[in-house]
Amino acid sequence: MKADSLDIFLKRQADTLPKGPVALIFAEDEIGLGATLRHHARIGFENIILLAQEDTVLPADCVELCHHVVNDPATQDTLVSAVNKAIAALEGRWLYYCYNGEYLHFPFCETRSVSELITFITEERRKSAFTYVVDLYAADLDNNPYGYSLEDAHLDASGYYALNRWKDGRVMERQLSIYGGLKWRFEEHLPWAKRRIDRVALFCAKAGLQMDAEQMFNDEEYNTYQCPWHHSVTIAICSFRTAKYLKSNPGSTFEVNSFAWSKSQKFHWNSQQLMDLGLMEPGQWF
Repeated sequence: MKADSLDIFLKRQADTLPKGPVALIFAEDEIGLGATLRHHARIGFENIILLAQEDTVLPADCVELCHHVVNDPATQDTLVSAVNKAIAALEGRWLYYCYNGEYLHFPFCETRSVSELITFITEERRKSAFTYVVDLYAADLDNNPYGYSLEDAHLDASGYYALNRWKDGRVMERQLSIYGGLKWRFEEHLPWAKRRIDRVALFCAKAGLQMDAEQMFNDEEYNTYQCPWHHSVTIAICSFRTAKYLKSNPGSTFEVNSFAWSKSQKFHWNSQQLMDLGLMEPGQWF
């Protein structure tokens, strides 16, 4: 089905969505859109809201996987605005957000569902999951000019670092800003504010919760990477978004001849590889 706006969709259907987490997927173009929808349906999202332009063409097998909400990011709901609207309308529900060409992975996602993950996070008395956005890219740009290829997907095996997050002159407890990947190696093509690779992409909506322009929440506990007493499970979004940006932006496309370097590693599309590289961890979940 298709709705003319997110406001209309939430007004009509917020109370009738099936139980389980709700995924908001923002389509900036059609690259990888079908694969993104299939992936998130496969890991357990029964409620997928696709925010995409009206003329977006979906593969036939994806039409029933999502609710198509008409949205032009240039003139209608930005990501932050849309997420805040969803929070207000879906209080008590777990929400997730990403873009097309992005793929959520969590520990043991090959055999466990996102609902099982949320159950564990809730049992740990947490309301959010700290998320690493791991840049993916095609090593062969001659055959994949936008840097997108599921079969030729690579990621950086090293080059990641974390900085303490400061606010009002003090270090924020259990909060880190993470950097690395293509945003680190090609940082001259990205403004400082766009270089972080951390995101709180999976969280529980509650009254008064708001996301700001930096995609952080007004409840500081939501922005933490672990609970006070032990390590918590973290998750990863494997994303071609930066690669697509660097190869489609006129200011960088001719400056980037290859994303591959000595620390590139073929991505095997499994959670164990991400855990081995330290790009997410199971915490106490086994």
